[in-house]
Parts: sequence; C-alpha cells; structure tokens
Amino acid sequence: MDFQTFDARGYRTVDVRTGYGEWVAHYEDTVEDVMDLALLERLVEPSWPAVRRAADLGCGTGRTGQWLRDRGVEHIDGVDVTPEMLDLARRRGVHERLVEADAAATGLPGGSYDLVICSLIDEHIDDLRPLYAEAHRLAAPGAAFVLVTFHPHFIMTSGMPTHYTNAEGEPVAIATNVHLISDHVAAGLGTGWRLAELHENVIDDAWLKIKPKWERFRNHPFSAAYTWRAD
Repeated sequence: MDFQTFDARGYRTVDVRTGYGEWVAHYEDTVEDVMDLALLERLVEPSWPAVRRAADLGCGTGRTGQWLRDRGVEHIDGVDVTPEMLDLARRRGVHERLVEADAAATGLPGGSYDLVICSLIDEHIDDLRPLYAEAHRLAAPGAAFVLVTFHPHFIMTSGMPTHYTNAEGEPVAIATNVHLISDHVAAGLGTGWRLAELHENVIDDAWLKIKPKWERFRNHPFSAAYTWRAD
C-alpha cells in the first residue's frame, strides 16, 4: 500500500542506503528497545539458547545481533545494504560474517540457519514475498523466522514515515511502505512458512515515559512480532 496516501509530514524522502548512511551516527540513540527488543522478549518461540546459527537480515549496527548473543546465540551472520551500518556492526563484533547485500537476496548459504531474523526493515521493501522466500531458502528444516515490524495501523494513523534528522537539522524520510498483517500472512504462507506466534505491541505507560508526546496514541498498536516455522 502506498504510504503517500497517509503521509502527514511531507518530508523530503531518500532511499534506504542513503538514509541509513546518514542516520548511522545517531541511529541507536533514536531507536528505543521498546520498539522491537521488548517484543522479542515476549516470544515463546524460538528458545533462544537452543539456536545454533542465525541469519540476521537487515542487521544494521548489530543491535539485534547483540541481543541474540546476550541470550546465548554464538553463531550469527549479518546482512545489510548500508556500508556505514555494517562498519558499526563490525566494530561491535557479535557477527561471524557480515555481508553487504539486500535482505531479499543475501547470497548466504541455503538451508544453513535454524533462525532467520529481521527487525524493522520490511517497511522499506515494496514486495514482502522475496523477503519471506529468501528467509525460507536460508532456513534449515524446522527453523524459525522471526520478523519484527512497524504496525501498519500506526503508520496509517500517525502518517509518520521512518525518518531521521540530518546534520543540517532537516527531518528526512526514508522510503516507507505500508504492509497489512494480511500481506505478511499471505507472503509467509505463500512461501512455505507456518505461522507459530504473533504479538502486537501497544503504546502504554512504558512507551509514554519515553515518548510523552504520543499520549494521543495511547493503546494504539505500534509494532508487531511474528514467529514462522519451516516444516
């Protein structure tokens, strides 16, 4: 669904590589754990300590990889399209291998991972099916695919794209798409996944301590986490 239908900001928009290349220095100061890592904490599946090898798609600065390593995942390969993000991930040192590539065409070995994970990247993808298909290609039998996403309801209600403030103080949007929950279900089922778990994260008191200006969005869903299984 075209985000322009909902855009309430009208910021200048740049592509993913340009945007994250400029945002990289302040990215981790902007993205709060309550957006994504808090949702990972709520998942019953997978059992994180049981994961032997993970593929971290859209790994960015390595936030998700660090979270996995802290929970006992020792072997993690990361993929991202932004060299500046990969430089930070490399310095973080939690990935065994880092590759500059699209999350939907990673070049990583197929059937090699018992966890494929991506967080807060799908809004930058026009078509979800190649992402789900690539995750399925990478997955070993019985593997999990965990995807954390901005909730479409919030994007539509707030009219807010993914954005950052550049060095000149200008707010800049990164190309954003709206994917309904049904779009994820269709893409997952259509590429051979079985949906095992789904959580939605609403804006509550914990959120509002961080973002008090969002009081008007109280109880609106902000993000969601899916666990898929490969049979």
